[in-house]
Amino acid sequence: MSDCIFCAIVDGDIPGRIVHETEHTLAFLDANPLAPGHTLVVPKEHHARLDEVPADAAADLFAAVNDLVPRVESAVDADATNVGINDGPAAGQEVDHVHVHIVPRFEGDGGSPIHAVAGERPDLSDEELDDIEASISG
Repeated sequence: MSDCIFCAIVDGDIPGRIVHETEHTLAFLDANPLAPGHTLVVPKEHHARLDEVPADAAADLFAAVNDLVPRVESAVDADATNVGINDGPAAGQEVDHVHVHIVPRFEGDGGSPIHAVAGERPDLSDEELDDIEASISG
């Protein structure tokens, strides 16, 4: 996609601090990091939403994340890591290209757990939870 910043990095049209590359995946340091070592892992092919990524590319994407988490933690001496995907604008996705955030975390850094992302928690009944379970599992 011609106006996608991540596609431009993949194509080499704009520089990126590349830390990992495979046939289907590219990983680079975030230009606006939330923490030292904040890394983005993207499929090389443009896909806006996670369910659009072909299975082989998705497998490669998550294999790269699995490989990179301990390497990123080690590089910046992090105590832990948040791994996240904002899948769609309502979830806070700002770049219309699938990307996985690897955000190193440090004791006392003031960050919050992933549960803080969603705002107020819903009060769901057992029946509602059963309906959701059935709908997801098919």
